[in-house]
Amino acid sequence: MVESHANQLKPRDFGNIKTSPQTASEVRLKQIYDAITHLIAKFAVESIVLEDIFFSKNVSSAFTLGEVKGIVKLAAANAECPIAFYTPTQVKQAIVGYGRATKSQMQKMAQALLQLKEPPRPDHAADALALALCHARSYKVLELEKKYIQ
Repeated sequence: MVESHANQLKPRDFGNIKTSPQTASEVRLKQIYDAITHLIAKFAVESIVLEDIFFSKNVSSAFTLGEVKGIVKLAAANAECPIAFYTPTQVKQAIVGYGRATKSQMQKMAQALLQLKEPPRPDHAADALALALCHARSYKVLELEKKYIQ
């Protein structure tokens, strides 16, 4: 969760939603849905940001990721919360200024932009913060453009 006001970026919360691999997949999906729904309400989330992935090397992981994205989209729709999608290259470009930045470069830049004491961990949490930062920076530009287009 990242809060953005007048070019001030503030971390609200970050981490991972953990489920047990021994739990049935449908129960795990419900746990994720419940956690996302709770976070949307707790932080009065105005928009959800997801990574737009074009391909995956592991078919099984791709299916699981698709299911989880579907659950997040359902939670967002039920909360009437808009969703934005960014490719990994767009996120890297927005955060580091280079579309082929490394994971370490992304973590260090997220740390700097959010004034964190250390780089965000684990990797999934750092990725989520980078997506939120990308959206916070892009959203203002998109809103400004919308005013001129209308």
